[in-house]
Amino acid sequence: MQPARNLMQLPIEGDLPLFDGATGWINSKALTRNDLRGKVVLVEFWTYTCINWLRTAPYVRAWAEKYKDKGLVVIGVHTPEFEFEKNVDNVRRESANQKVDYPIAIDSDYTIWSAFKNRYWPALYFVDAEGRIRHHQFGEGDYERSERVIQQLLADAQNGDVRADLVSVTGQGLETAADLKELGSPENYLGYARTVNFASPGGIELDKIHTYEMPTKFMLNEWALAGGWKVSMTAAISEAPNARIGYRFHARDLHLVMSTSTSGTPVRFRVTIDGQPPGSDHGLDVDERGNGVVTHPRLYQLIRQTRPITDRQFEIEFLDAGVEVHAFTFG
Repeated sequence: MQPARNLMQLPIEGDLPLFDGATGWINSKALTRNDLRGKVVLVEFWTYTCINWLRTAPYVRAWAEKYKDKGLVVIGVHTPEFEFEKNVDNVRRESANQKVDYPIAIDSDYTIWSAFKNRYWPALYFVDAEGRIRHHQFGEGDYERSERVIQQLLADAQNGDVRADLVSVTGQGLETAADLKELGSPENYLGYARTVNFASPGGIELDKIHTYEMPTKFMLNEWALAGGWKVSMTAAISEAPNARIGYRFHARDLHLVMSTSTSGTPVRFRVTIDGQPPGSDHGLDVDERGNGVVTHPRLYQLIRQTRPITDRQFEIEFLDAGVEVHAFTFG
């Protein structure tokens, strides 16, 4: 293999902030500036329910493994989006499930996020051996350039020969790249603070238990509730068995971030697509008949369609009360 060559002029974007604001660490002791002196550092902001981070994760894992003996240190900064992501036990469980074995700084108070002036999940910051930020990447994609930056910073630090070949990554399960050509549905939240396109007659009743009905017809990207629900700023909470959600979407994948009102109490659900069990279009967390269970607070993959991709009518019925639904994402 040919060694990596210095091909890019990388600006200096600022100094690497300290990690003193971390409220805890996973997979590592607290890392200080002295620990990182002379190292090339990749700082990754993430939160475990984020589908965009999940699709980036296999690349970051591969870089961490490939370049760990060349002087690269990867630090995952877990800054939560939802309240349950502040629970360190949840972060520890899901990071283990996603095979995140590099150091994780717990940033539940957004201290490190603010020090970087960050605004995105995922966000990558590339730091040279002198502690200076030289490049950043917000969101998914541009993986080749990101790895070339790592190679260049390692070569500049003279940490031995750095191979110029690139990692080969094929995401599996939740980590599979989105089908962007067929992606016609954007992320949508179910709390009233950030939701759009709510279609149940009469609209949302804020912060009170209400019996909702489905509309007679859905337009693309509209959603609705049926049965007993309480809609808060950040979630919709089912208050009775057999509560339902409908969504008209256009995408290969449909995911739903869900938790339960009572920790440790599972909530059973059943999914249909165009009024029928999903069959071969079921996601990772659903069987062919559409059955699944909400156990831990996380992102659940409910639909992964085979082609052709068309507008479809999704419905989920919760057989038990006590589910909290937070956000739909698509891929």
